[in-house]
Amino acid sequence: MEGKLFVVPTPIGNLKDMSFRAIEVLKDVDLILSEDTRTSGKLLKHFEIVTPQRSYHKFNEHKIVDDLVSQLEQGRRFALISDAGTPAISDPGYLIVHKAIEKNIPIETLPGATAFVPALVNSGLPAERFVFEGFLPVKKGRQTRLKSLQDETRTMIFYESPHKLLKTLKDFENYFGEDRTVSVSREISKLYEETIRGSLSEVKKKLEDKPTIKGEFVIVLKGKG
Repeated sequence: MEGKLFVVPTPIGNLKDMSFRAIEVLKDVDLILSEDTRTSGKLLKHFEIVTPQRSYHKFNEHKIVDDLVSQLEQGRRFALISDAGTPAISDPGYLIVHKAIEKNIPIETLPGATAFVPALVNSGLPAERFVFEGFLPVKKGRQTRLKSLQDETRTMIFYESPHKLLKTLKDFENYFGEDRTVSVSREISKLYEETIRGSLSEVKKKLEDKPTIKGEFVIVLKGKG
């Protein structure tokens, strides 16, 4: 049998978003490469998937990727998953896909959950052209990245953690102006899903007034003009 790598999205919150095809692939492959086997173990148990797992994350991917690709060349079939969403989108995945392509190993990427698409559509901002920026640099390169985006006319999408959210919105005010329209979504597909829309100053004030800021956030920022 020819080796093959399957890239399989997993739910970002609601387990009902798992596709029938994704379950079928995960049951059929020889091995599941999981970002965190404990997190993925809960998902696999829920869907009665007993396929073995192996940890594959940003701290070990450079050490084990060549061995994994060698096994694929020998005919094994692997599925790559992340803790939530689509692998390689702000998660490990690029390296093994790149290496597999170099070796002409077939790759099949399933469509499925990723946080920025529903956040973009739900924002009400132009969605026909956009740029996905993921997480901004924490320190080195942060100002350079923000300056480079000041003249961006497309809708911009960012990921952010709860403890850095207000700092990022403050930086956006400084670089894009407090009147720039923004939409901030959190906990997409989960019980406490919420989207706050308005100007940067309005949204930042609403978040500052909250007793706690929890969840994973997607920031959708209007482009210039």
